[in-house]
Amino acid sequence: MAIDGRELRNAMGLFATGVTIITTKDATEKPFGLTANAFSSLSLNPPMLLICVDKGVDCYNCFEESKVFAVNFLSQAQEELSTRFATKGIEKFAGLSYSLGELGVALLDGALAHFECTVAHAYEGGDHTIYVGEIQRLVTAPGDPLLFYQGKYRSLAPQ
Repeated sequence: MAIDGRELRNAMGLFATGVTIITTKDATEKPFGLTANAFSSLSLNPPMLLICVDKGVDCYNCFEESKVFAVNFLSQAQEELSTRFATKGIEKFAGLSYSLGELGVALLDGALAHFECTVAHAYEGGDHTIYVGEIQRLVTAPGDPLLFYQGKYRSLAPQ
């Protein structure tokens, strides 16, 4: 049975997710990044997570070249960053406030968490590659998460 791509996208949009920016670097240490919600916790021992990277993004080859990446959990105040890193053909780090982590990847200021990872495994996943990252370092901060549901940014309901 053939599944329509738009129908699949709409159905997947019914699953509320957090929003991440995954950062990596190229062979010259230049930072690259992309907005993604294809992220999952994987293992506590050893500490691992997984990300799914579209083979068509500008920085796709950087993951294979550098073998490192960071996952930045976005806060509610970072909606503009999510949009910026989802836009193709722009200099995403221009004027952006970030620091370099221990693995040399960009850690975005204001994020709720940073997970610095080395690539442990890579698997084919259709038009994406599934990267399993072994977490080398993590840092967390307080705040409210940026959420995505049915194609729109959302926030948690007040308690």
